[in-house]
Amino acid sequence: MLPLLFSLAIAIPQTGRLVLPAGVVDLTAELRIPAGAHDLVIVGHRNGTTLRLAPGFAGRAAIVCDGARNVRLASFRIEGRRETVKDRVGLPPSNVAFADFYRRNGILARGAEGLSIQGVSFHDIWGFAVLVNRSRRVRMDNIRVADSGGRNSLGRNNTTGGVLFEEGVEDFEVRRSTFDRVLGNGVWTHSNYGSPRNVRGLFVENTFHEIGRDALQVGHATEVRVERNTGDRIGYPFDAIDVENGATPVAIDTSGNVDHSVYTSNQFSELNGKCIDLDGFHDGQVTFNVCVNKGGPKSYPNGHFAIVVNNYNPDMRSENIVIADNTVDGAKFGGVFLIGTHHTVVRNKLLNLNSAHCNENAATYGCSAIQGEPDVLQAGIYLGRIAAEWAQKRADASRGHIIRENLITGYKMDKRCVMAAPGVALAESSIGQNVCQASSKE
Repeated sequence: MLPLLFSLAIAIPQTGRLVLPAGVVDLTAELRIPAGAHDLVIVGHRNGTTLRLAPGFAGRAAIVCDGARNVRLASFRIEGRRETVKDRVGLPPSNVAFADFYRRNGILARGAEGLSIQGVSFHDIWGFAVLVNRSRRVRMDNIRVADSGGRNSLGRNNTTGGVLFEEGVEDFEVRRSTFDRVLGNGVWTHSNYGSPRNVRGLFVENTFHEIGRDALQVGHATEVRVERNTGDRIGYPFDAIDVENGATPVAIDTSGNVDHSVYTSNQFSELNGKCIDLDGFHDGQVTFNVCVNKGGPKSYPNGHFAIVVNNYNPDMRSENIVIADNTVDGAKFGGVFLIGTHHTVVRNKLLNLNSAHCNENAATYGCSAIQGEPDVLQAGIYLGRIAAEWAQKRADASRGHIIRENLITGYKMDKRCVMAAPGVALAESSIGQNVCQASSKE
C-alpha cells in the first residue's frame, strides 16, 4: 500500500473521537488540534498507524496541541525521518523557550490542560519526541523513543531527542517508558531564568539505554520524584557528548533551583560521566540509588565524581540534602563532593573509588579540577568551598554536615577517605563511624 500524503492537516474535531488512517501517513504540514478543543481522543487504527514527516516538513511538530483540554493521544507511531534533515542547530538563546526554537518535533503541547499520551512510539525524531510548554496535568505512559535527537554545528548533541517539560509545567508524569539511543536528554524539565518553575512531577519505572547527555534531569523545579528508573550506557556515543559546553553526561542531573524533591531507588550502569549531579538541589533527598561501572578509567573518558553538589543558580543555597543508602561502584574519581551546609551523608556504599588513581596518574587523567585544591579528585568524600573556579563569587564552604556509617573503598581510601579543601575544617562537621579501606588491587 502506498503511503497517504497529506499536504494539509487532517481535520481534527473540537471534541469526540478520531481514529487515524491505517498504514503510513506522510505529513507535509502539522496536524493541529484546534485551540479550545476539549474531551478529545485521537487513536491509531487497529491495523496500525504511522505518521511520517515528509522530506521538507518544516512544521513545529507532527502533532501540535495548543490551548486544548482533556486530550488523549494513544496507540500510533511517529517517524521523524531525521536522515532527511541537514540542519545542525545548537542551543537556543537563554531567553528563548525550546518550544519557540526547535522544529520537527514529535508532539508539541502549549497551554494544554489534561493531556494524556499512551502507547505512542517515536523514531528518528530530529527535535524532541515530546515537548510540553506551560501546561497542566500531563501524563505519559508506555511511550517509546528510539534513535532520536539532532546535533549542533560541531556534531555534538543539542539536548534534543527525548521528552521535555519547560517553562512552568504543573502536575506531570512519565511512567513505564523506554528511551533507546537518544542523543540528548532522555526525560527532563527546564525553565529559563525568571520563568515559573516546574511543579509536582513524577518520573517512575522508565528505562534508558545509550543516552548522549542525561538520562533524567530535573531543572528549575519543585516537588519532583524520580523513582525506580533503570539505565545503562549513559554518555554514549562518545562523539555526541557536548564537551565544548561542558555538558558532562549524568544518570540523574539537576539544574536551576530545585527543592522538596526525591531521587530514590534508581539503578544505572556504565556511566561515562556522573551518577547524580545536584546542581541547584536543596532541601531534598537522594536515597537507595545504585550506579555501577565495571570497566577501567580509560573506558570512561568523561568519567567524574559519582555524586556532586553545586550551586550555580543564584536563588538557592546548597543545604539540607539527605544522601543516604546509595551504592556507587567504580567511579573514576571520588564518591561524594559537598559544598554548602547541613547535608546528611550516611550509610552509603562508595566502592572501588578513584579508578583513575589520582593524583599519581595526573599526567594521564588530569587530576586537578580546582586550582589550589590538590585533593579534590582523590578523596572518597570531599568537603569543598567552591564547586568550580568560575563559582568563586558563589563560594559556600562545607560545614555542619553529618557524615557517618559510610563504607568507602578504593585507591588509597584508607588515607584519603574524607578530605577537605583549604580553609574548610573537618571539625565543623560530624564525621565518624565510617569504614575506609584501600582497594585490594593496589
